[in-house]
Amino acid sequence: MKKCLNTLLLLAATTVAVQAQQLYEPRNIRKAYENQTRSRSGNPGARYWQNKGRYDIHLAINPPSPVVYGKESITYINNSPDELETLVLDLIGNHHKPQSPRSGYVSKKYLSAGVVIDTLVINGKTVAYNNDQGTVGTIALPSPLAPKDSLQLQISWRQELSAESGREGIIDSTTYFLAYYHPRVAVYDDYNGWNILQHTGRVEFYNDFNDYRVTVKVPKNFVVWGTGNLLNAAEVLQPEFASRLKKSYSSDSCLHIASREEMAAGKVTRQQEWNAWKFSYDHIPDVALGVSDHYVWDAASVVVDSATRRRASIQAAYHDTAYDFRHSVAFSHTALSYFSHHWPGVAYPYPVMTAFQGYADMEYPMMVNDGSVGQDLDFAQLLQDHEMAHTYFPFYMGINESRYAFMDEGWATTFEYLVRIHEKGKASADDFYRKFRVARYISDPSTEEDQPIITMSNQVTGDGYSVNSYGKASLSYLALKDLLGDALFRKCLHAYMDKWHGKHPIPWDYFYSFSAAAGQDLNWFWQNWFFSNNYIDLKLAGVTVKGKTATLSIVNEGGFAIPFDVVVHYADGSSSTVHQTPAVWKKNPRALQLTVPASKIVDLVTLDGNLFMDATPDDNSRKSKH
Repeated sequence: MKKCLNTLLLLAATTVAVQAQQLYEPRNIRKAYENQTRSRSGNPGARYWQNKGRYDIHLAINPPSPVVYGKESITYINNSPDELETLVLDLIGNHHKPQSPRSGYVSKKYLSAGVVIDTLVINGKTVAYNNDQGTVGTIALPSPLAPKDSLQLQISWRQELSAESGREGIIDSTTYFLAYYHPRVAVYDDYNGWNILQHTGRVEFYNDFNDYRVTVKVPKNFVVWGTGNLLNAAEVLQPEFASRLKKSYSSDSCLHIASREEMAAGKVTRQQEWNAWKFSYDHIPDVALGVSDHYVWDAASVVVDSATRRRASIQAAYHDTAYDFRHSVAFSHTALSYFSHHWPGVAYPYPVMTAFQGYADMEYPMMVNDGSVGQDLDFAQLLQDHEMAHTYFPFYMGINESRYAFMDEGWATTFEYLVRIHEKGKASADDFYRKFRVARYISDPSTEEDQPIITMSNQVTGDGYSVNSYGKASLSYLALKDLLGDALFRKCLHAYMDKWHGKHPIPWDYFYSFSAAAGQDLNWFWQNWFFSNNYIDLKLAGVTVKGKTATLSIVNEGGFAIPFDVVVHYADGSSSTVHQTPAVWKKNPRALQLTVPASKIVDLVTLDGNLFMDATPDDNSRKSKH
């Protein structure tokens, strides 16, 4: 009986220990794993699916009129196992409607009539659309859409662009940037069903991977820059300018495709009343475009795949007074080469990248819309680096930014830091990262700063959103890089990206994929960084020197498993440094006894987290006791 009782107790203890290592999974997420649409091996599940659309879009834009007219044909494919009785449309432009919910104050110039759907035809049947809806519109289907079946939509609409440009809108009277500009079927996925979150302006986006054909009709003298391959340069550009553009596709050096004077003289585009610019690309989450009749146009290209020598076109469109944009193509050359060959070390996956001068500081597939910062070239380069780093997260990896912004903003912040080391040196990169990404967070003890990173992005506001999405998330990735070492971290990152590019990973897919690729249970690390209210605060509670060793008593007041250096200062003025990875916190995340070499008479010992700035740095140093 006693033996049986001991066995039962041992089994119970083992069960508790195993359970203690499991990550919290919300019920809908757990169901996805149980349904085998996802796998705790980190792979897409045996029954993984995602829906898809094929879009043929035709736009008419005639500045200075703020109204854009559009028509589109959509083939929507239901790859899910579910019969769909409703269809949900994303109409992000309705964020400008006065009655739409928003996360903050906007000026009157930001407001507009939004999007008006004039006609909606589903499988040949005209369906009434209720335009008194926000950024999400629900439609009852005339007949259910069966699993593995498709339907056809034809939509005509008009949108009034806002006079105040943000992520999209009117930049000047004849320069527009269009993003999220067409009615799009919302994501229907395996863990939430229809994505029906209203866009309120703070959190970003979640889109299916669709195939796009886009035709943009504009008056002569207007150039269109857009997502995808420009299919008909010779039809819309004068021969000299089409030749310059073609030459730029194989040039490392920046070529001036069109100057302001050439644009003003009507020399650049075909001089027919209207030109129809055509773009296409398949399996991409979104499309964007910019139009102007006076922007300068620069271009070059960069090798992004050393094995195949594949090049990507890098372009810039800007007002000729924007000093920093004159360097934009050079910045792009450095950034895309670095991202392709170093971190993340995945070849830039698209044929073009265009930097368009606006006001948003925002990323789009194959485009960024950045504001000019004038003479501050350091910040201009960093800003562009960050937005272009988003190529990988959320576009190559189909991140649900509306719920899990840390899965893309944190990575872009990390790559922004790593490429800056390459550009400016480690001291400069460290200094900027601390000041811009960490200092405000760690010096603010407010409750919202310490919400778990896993908290859904649409449920947090202000600093709570910013810190979780950018700084803390990036620190977690850098801590993991330190824990695993560069080689293993790269292996894990590539495994995750190989499994999930072109798909829709969620945080648990990231967690399980890295653990599987690392060949170790990293749940302790995920629990510490993503599911806790931890912050950064170490305390050096005691230092005892005996012989040639120093024993340190360290308390982790904040709780995060961070890397840090132990700096031993000797009485003769010299010092030595011993690095500690986050692994030291695996067994006990709150307290640590640590022994380090001390070859001479010790005067002072200091804990230095570098990027991992301490909330109370005054207790990080201590005189030694002999």
